[in-house]
Amino acid sequence: MQVNVDEEDGFILRDRLLPLIICLLRTDKVPAVLRMYRDTLITVMKASIKSTVAEMLPVLISKPIDSDSVTGDRAADSDAGGQSLANKLRSLSSEGFVQLLSAIFSIVQVHLQQAAEVKKIVQWIMRNLDGNISPDDRNPVVQHGGSVDLSQEKDYDVTSRVSNTVTRTPTKLPLFQGKTNDMSSINSIKNIRADVLRESTEAVFAACDAAHGRWAKLLGVRAALHPKLRLQEFLIIYNITEEFIAATEKVGGRLGYNIRGILQQQSKQFVEYQHSVRMAKIKAVLDQETWIAVDVPEEFQAIVLSLSSTDFPVNGMEMPSNDNNSKLSEDGVSTSQESAHSTENNVENSNGTSTTSNENKVESTSQTENSVAGHVRPVAQTIVLGGVGYHMVNCGLILLKMLSEYVDISKCLPSLSFEVVQRVVEILKHFNTRTCQLVLGAGAMQVSGLKSITSKHLALASQIISFVHSLIPDIRRVLFLKIPEARKHLLMSELDRVTQDYKVHRDEIHTKLVQIMRERLLANLRKLPQIVESWNGPDDNDSQPSLFAKAVTKEVTYLHRILSQILLEVDLQAIFRQVVQIFHSHITEAFSKLEVSSPQAKNRLCRDVQHILVCIRKLPAQNFSSEPVRNYGLLDEFLAEKFGTKVDE
Repeated sequence: MQVNVDEEDGFILRDRLLPLIICLLRTDKVPAVLRMYRDTLITVMKASIKSTVAEMLPVLISKPIDSDSVTGDRAADSDAGGQSLANKLRSLSSEGFVQLLSAIFSIVQVHLQQAAEVKKIVQWIMRNLDGNISPDDRNPVVQHGGSVDLSQEKDYDVTSRVSNTVTRTPTKLPLFQGKTNDMSSINSIKNIRADVLRESTEAVFAACDAAHGRWAKLLGVRAALHPKLRLQEFLIIYNITEEFIAATEKVGGRLGYNIRGILQQQSKQFVEYQHSVRMAKIKAVLDQETWIAVDVPEEFQAIVLSLSSTDFPVNGMEMPSNDNNSKLSEDGVSTSQESAHSTENNVENSNGTSTTSNENKVESTSQTENSVAGHVRPVAQTIVLGGVGYHMVNCGLILLKMLSEYVDISKCLPSLSFEVVQRVVEILKHFNTRTCQLVLGAGAMQVSGLKSITSKHLALASQIISFVHSLIPDIRRVLFLKIPEARKHLLMSELDRVTQDYKVHRDEIHTKLVQIMRERLLANLRKLPQIVESWNGPDDNDSQPSLFAKAVTKEVTYLHRILSQILLEVDLQAIFRQVVQIFHSHITEAFSKLEVSSPQAKNRLCRDVQHILVCIRKLPAQNFSSEPVRNYGLLDEFLAEKFGTKVDE
């Protein structure tokens, strides 16, 4: 609707109001009449909004409701037949409610524009009055209350129009009783002028306040529904409300604290509800995790790239506008959200289990769909961050998707960025703590049905923790863009603690892997005395390494093969430096205590030492010692001292 008042229409309205205001000024009734006008504006504003709602509701309710996007509460209200106005409003789809708000916005703009024009005219008249009025009979405005002939005055400006209308003859009559140069009379004129200006301003603000109140009531009726909307749906309602507030505050001249409070409250409820849903979901996903590596669809790699850049929105999501061309589609879901939602389901489906959403568990199907519109989705075995590839499990991809959604919320609702960061800290803490309980604490054996926690499970957990640890700086950078500097310090310290917790967790996993190898070595060493007893026999001509040497090298080689397929090279180096150190110290100590006297036994011992050292040379323990020989240590010294030989590279 076109709400701009035409300039010529403004002149006509000005000329119509001029004699009325002058007459009211003579009788000292302008402030009282303006108060009546204010009450009328409020009544008309409320009635207009009420009639708009009454006219549009039947049309909007008659539209079919998309069963996929309707919430449980709204569906119940719809089934109940909508006995009350509140039920009818709650039964509206998100799109229908936005259409209703748009219609109300247009109606309010019309009334406020007219009220603002009246205010402008009243103030214009009061500024141009000098306290005198002409009783000239030739003045049609004063005598008859008619309008000035606009066709005769098109070439005059505003000042000449007032001058010709108000003071056309040199004979002047005081507008207010008393001498115009009397100080009390001058003060009285000033007071009346101030009262008129104040009351005209109050009238417009009252109309704005009435519109704010009605809009806030509409939002309040649907307060239970809005937190459950998709981000795009909520954002359209949020944006049109922000535009409504800005437009009305511009006309009214004051802030609408009430409606702003309602909008902020619903925004916080939206963030809190979305967070609670994600917390429940990540808990269910973690409890179902079997710690098996999964392929990485390209959508998740795109999320990582987006988080590393500030030029593009994280999920490809653009800020929605409120015009008819950009409102929600009939099903209320944007294309980018459909793709992300489908991708999330694909990741969840890798577990091959299914639970109900009412139980706060992951919805999944029996197989993963890897194609869209007949085309196979590209997948990769690792996700690349900072040039480093990380192997992923199901829960890691789900967490990544959730973090991108938190970033979207922060970008779309910048006033709640502080609250969003707090929720991100909470979900990161829970993910780290629960992962530690499930893998290091072997909790997955109870909740996921794993028979044991293997080195492969530990390695995959290390990869996920390392990935999130490396991702946190990008998350922090993106989330902190909208947070004031004064509030960043507290959040930075929180995120720093979380980052440190992830690093400690990763180191504990690596320590556990070293401990596993140490325990296996000690178990084999306990069998060594029994094996050595057979070496002193005269018939011992076996040229192969002993069972002890074979078992030790086989187990460490297996661990190396498993870990090298999953872990980063830097992590392998850190782990096997400790393993090599343990091998040198423990095996040297055990061999030094053996009593070998026969040549056959000495040969067997020398052969075992050489066999073990050959294996040690192949382990990735760079910079283990300053010697030129790779992984040189105590066992090499033992070999040289006892047998006068050595094992080269």
